[in-house]
Order: sequence, then C-alpha cells, then structure tokens
Amino acid sequence: MSLLSLIKSNGSNGFGYGSTAEDVTKGLSLKGKNILITGCNSGLGKETLRVLAKRGAHILGTARTFEKAKQAASDVGGETSAFECELSDHKSVFSCVQAVQKTGRKLDAIICNAGIMALPNLEKSNGYELQFFTNHIGHFILVNGLLDQLTDTGRVVILSSEAHRNAPKEGIQFDNLDGAKGYNAWANYGQSKFANLLFAKELAKRLQGTGKTANALHPGVIRTNLSRSMNFGVRMVLRVVEPLVLKTVEEGSATQCYVAVNPQASGVSGQYFADCNIASPRPDAENSDLAKKLWEVSESIVSKLG
Repeated sequence: MSLLSLIKSNGSNGFGYGSTAEDVTKGLSLKGKNILITGCNSGLGKETLRVLAKRGAHILGTARTFEKAKQAASDVGGETSAFECELSDHKSVFSCVQAVQKTGRKLDAIICNAGIMALPNLEKSNGYELQFFTNHIGHFILVNGLLDQLTDTGRVVILSSEAHRNAPKEGIQFDNLDGAKGYNAWANYGQSKFANLLFAKELAKRLQGTGKTANALHPGVIRTNLSRSMNFGVRMVLRVVEPLVLKTVEEGSATQCYVAVNPQASGVSGQYFADCNIASPRPDAENSDLAKKLWEVSESIVSKLG
C-alpha cells in the first residue's frame, strides 16, 4: 500500500480522508432540522451550506455582511435564512444572536466554521490580537448567546485545526493576548485554533447531562480563500503540493458535516475529530484547568466589551 493510499484509508466508521460532505450525509433526511453555519459564503462554509440544505435542513447562514450571506443562500437554493455576523466586531455578533433568537427556531447544530488565518502583521480588535478575537472570542459570544436555542440533542461543532499544535508551549499566552510582547503569524493562528479546541472541551464538560454536545475538528489542509492572508511564497508552495496533499473543498467540509449530523456522532462530546474520525490533539488539550481558565478569561473579556 502506498503512503498516499494509507493516508486516504477510511476509519472504522467507513469514512476517512477522501470522504466528502455528500458521502457522510448520504441517505440522511434533515427535513425539519435547523442548522446555523458561520462563514457560509465561501469555501468549506458554502459547501456545508449546499450539502446540508440539499439534505433538507433549514440553514441559518452567516457571513461578514448580510449581502454575502444572502448571495450564498441564493446560490445553493433550499431552505435558508441569511444573517450578518462579523466575528471581529462584537456588536455584530450580539446583533446576530438577537436576530437568530427572534426567529424562534430551535437549533439542531451550530457549526463554527468561519475564521481568519496567518495574518502577516499584528492587527487588533478591541485591544486583542485579531485572530484570537475573531476565531475564538467571536464564536464564544455567538455560541453562548444561542445555547438556550439548542435542541435537547443539539450539537456545537467548532473548527479547530492541526495548526493548534503550533500554539505556544504554554498553550495560551494569557499575558500577551494583545500581541504586544511578540507576534508570529503562525504561532498566533495556532493559539486561536488551540483556543477553539479548549472552548469545545470546556463547553462539552458544561453540557454534560443535558444531551447537548460540543466537539472540535481539523477539516484538513484545504486550498480555500483563507490563504488570502499568506505571503506570496507560501501560496506558491501550496500550489505545488496541492495535488498531493491538499483536500478539495468537498473533502474538507466532510468532517464538520459528519460531526454535525451523522447518526454515528450522536452523543459524542468533548472530542477532537480529523478525517471524520476521533483523533488525538496535543496533550495539553486535555488540561481541564487550562480550558477552564480560558473560559473565565473569555467571559471577562466579553463582559468588558462596550
């Protein structure tokens, strides 16, 4: 068996590296289900929107602007609602929460798909490094604001990344969340993705006994417009290796669709998935004290936002 064949082999559930979103939802009827997806207008989010709507779910799709969300919904058809949710702007996130609440729809899943990656220079929102604020705090506000709208078996699905392994050795630099003591594009991106993972772990703990679940995942390395922030050299390298190791958008969206709606993932909580199967994150992802501290710091940050 070749190395590539080994990498692309399926797990015990019948899905793996090469599975697509359509594969993991084949035969499922999601009629009557309501699923919220952030970043629905491009890449993995748009493919997830397309496939889950195709299976009959009503999709509440968010994007940075209402127009982008509306266009994406129009492009794929099906039952959809569009919402503006600029994750780097807490006021936009709070407004989105209120708008979703007003629909009265109970949510069967929240898929935290949107994010920014490897910004070449330090940027901030509300005094915090932009990737941390957008990827983690924005979703922290959104999910906590909508927890009461989850159904009794509702699933929270948070996109982390294998890049979480690039986070600093202490995991989260609580004394440098503004980047003033040093900034590195990939380390700070890794920190934001590690925060996503810890958030899912702590949320799962807090949801124990409710029937609701929370999991994190690595979608794979996919050539999407997230790479717009990378420098020219990195983008050129990605183009060379793309045919060998990069997933298609159809493959990249499989794991989040699997975790959000596949019956095999029902009741599973507090896990990290990759290639549609449970995987092992870096060891300190299981540090409950670290996850609890991040939650408490995040609550403090949110409480001080104007």
